[in-house]
Amino acid sequence: MRLSLSVRIAEGFGSKEIPILNLEEVVRLASDCDYDAICMRASQMGIQSAERTITDGCRTLKQSGLPVSMLTGDFDVVYNNERGPDCLRDITPYLQLAQRLNAPLIRVALREDEDIKAAQQAADRAAAVGIRLVHQCHTRSLFETVDGMEEALRRIDRPNFGLIFEPANLEICGQAYGPEVIERLSPWIFNVYLQNQLIRPDGQLTLDTWCRGPVSFDLIQIHDSGGIDFSRVFEGLRRISYTGTVTVHQSACEGQPARQSAHATAQFLRRLMVGKS
Repeated sequence: MRLSLSVRIAEGFGSKEIPILNLEEVVRLASDCDYDAICMRASQMGIQSAERTITDGCRTLKQSGLPVSMLTGDFDVVYNNERGPDCLRDITPYLQLAQRLNAPLIRVALREDEDIKAAQQAADRAAAVGIRLVHQCHTRSLFETVDGMEEALRRIDRPNFGLIFEPANLEICGQAYGPEVIERLSPWIFNVYLQNQLIRPDGQLTLDTWCRGPVSFDLIQIHDSGGIDFSRVFEGLRRISYTGTVTVHQSACEGQPARQSAHATAQFLRRLMVGKS
């Protein structure tokens, strides 16, 4: 397994467009804290970015030696809104940006049954240039529940269309996320997203779900105890011999500097990768 840091660390949970760190600062942080790759999002570089931004960003990444593990190319996919699936119907600019970044994965969004055909067509286009498409376990999408995501993946039926396994969203949707679920979804797990939370009725944040209504929670650091059982997650990943990317998908938390958070999280996850608690 290799460890990737999402540029989401430079975003607030509710404001995903204006970063608090620029790309050079995020890359330096990732390198200093022993990450193997960067997960790119539109807050730093997306299909809306000016050519100068993309050119400078590619230069920064090349100089750092850190590869891009995945691209989320627009804000609609990030927000998982009704325009999120539009990327499937015009995948070309996303493919072009991914090729410039040498990103092997592009995150996409599906919300309705009619998006299945568009996902198939987009996957075929992506396959022609050696890129895979992935969908995160996510609220208010066809990928809310384990049953739903398996059904959607079987219907899409493309070898280069898979899943970003993400236990926090599964927990919010009342789904299991341990070794048995990971084994069930193993044919499609192309990436792993990790973030942490405490489900609480009076939590500071609330997400709407289709399967169980609004769910409130508090964000906590990945390396904090009491939230997601990451030992079970990594038990499952080892059980399926997962060798892909594990991405720290945590937004900026109040009260702890980004560098301190990234360093502690990397140390915590690397212990779990080798089976140490």
